[in-house]
Amino acid sequence: MRGPSVERLRRLRWRLTAIFTVMNSIGLVVLAPLVIILDTDRRIDATDNSLRVVTAPVLRLLTDTGAINADRVNGDTLANDCPQFVVLAGGATPFAKIESRKKCAPMDDAELTAIATDAVSSGQRRVVNSTASNGDQVRVLAEPFLAAGGNKYAGAVLAWTDLKRQNSEHNQLVLVVLLSCAFLLGAAAVAGYWLSGRAIRPAMAALEQQEVLLAETAHDLRTPVAALRALAETAAQDPAQRAELLPRTVRLAGRMGDIIDGLLVRARLAAGVEQLTMQPVWLDQLVAGVVEDTPAGAARISVVTAPTKVRADPVLLQRAIGNLLDNAMRHGRAPGADQAIVTVTVADGRVTVADQGPGVDPTIGEDLFERFSSGGGSSGLGLSIVRWVALSHGGDLKVYNADEGGAIFEFRIPAVPEP
Repeated sequence: MRGPSVERLRRLRWRLTAIFTVMNSIGLVVLAPLVIILDTDRRIDATDNSLRVVTAPVLRLLTDTGAINADRVNGDTLANDCPQFVVLAGGATPFAKIESRKKCAPMDDAELTAIATDAVSSGQRRVVNSTASNGDQVRVLAEPFLAAGGNKYAGAVLAWTDLKRQNSEHNQLVLVVLLSCAFLLGAAAVAGYWLSGRAIRPAMAALEQQEVLLAETAHDLRTPVAALRALAETAAQDPAQRAELLPRTVRLAGRMGDIIDGLLVRARLAAGVEQLTMQPVWLDQLVAGVVEDTPAGAARISVVTAPTKVRADPVLLQRAIGNLLDNAMRHGRAPGADQAIVTVTVADGRVTVADQGPGVDPTIGEDLFERFSSGGGSSGLGLSIVRWVALSHGGDLKVYNADEGGAIFEFRIPAVPEP
């Protein structure tokens, strides 16, 4: 279940993704029409240039008297190629029209005559979008020319070409631009989600560490607090035992402080801001001290030790052993038995905690060492802490079932060889 802080970060990630996508969308909305407009202008300029390539040579075929040398026109390669052209009279003096032999885009004579008359009357070049006889769109260029004497326009040279290929290529470009925009928007959304995830990852990690710290604090302090309460109630009910219970109460309070310190140290170690406090430790003496300070309650704990020296962080080591004992006492009772029987063995850097409970379900396996998992034998959040301590010291934690029943947990860290 996600906490409210994690949910807020999750919503923040989606908002950042939306902002990133919208900003990219604005850029694409501006860029895409600009690309389409520039392509349209480029194609219009290219079409007009191809028409001028036809009209300019035809104009040079005019004689000094302002007439058209038809033989030269018919003999020129322009008459056998596209774009198609025609020379029409548009002034007061009529003359027979001359046109190219190759028919590329059939045009109505009346339409061409009207364009030529407009160019001659204005004395300026005219560029007109029109429709051919077959319904195709065409672009027509009309260039007026002067009559003999050079003071009047006698007619115009018209060249035209169909726009079918240009329009098809332009439509393909528009489709490519739209598909590219859709792809880029999707890529921007994915990239925004990934980048926002990287941006809030430290905050997510900090929240996760905080939740782990709170969970482990509640888990580790539950048993000492219960024991402290039991000692206080016993001392209140039996004043004669106060002198005996007071030192145990002080030790237990100190252990609670060590547990809190250990939790904070682990949190700082997980955040990478602190190193383990490694020092020589007699493992057998440390385990014996933890067993002595742990209220047995309805459990019976026996300890078998051999001198074993290790290099370890004693605070974290005490927490790990305490968690193993707590789990064994809680889950190590045989069915129908009044008390749990726990055997602790220490030798060669190994701490073995055996109980007589129902054992470990073989189908759970390594899941026992995950946080908040639970099995039939010793399990829970404490085992994840125990395994973390073992791994951080270069060791390991293993679990298996005894032949006669019960679970056996083996906590191992490297031992310091005797000189």
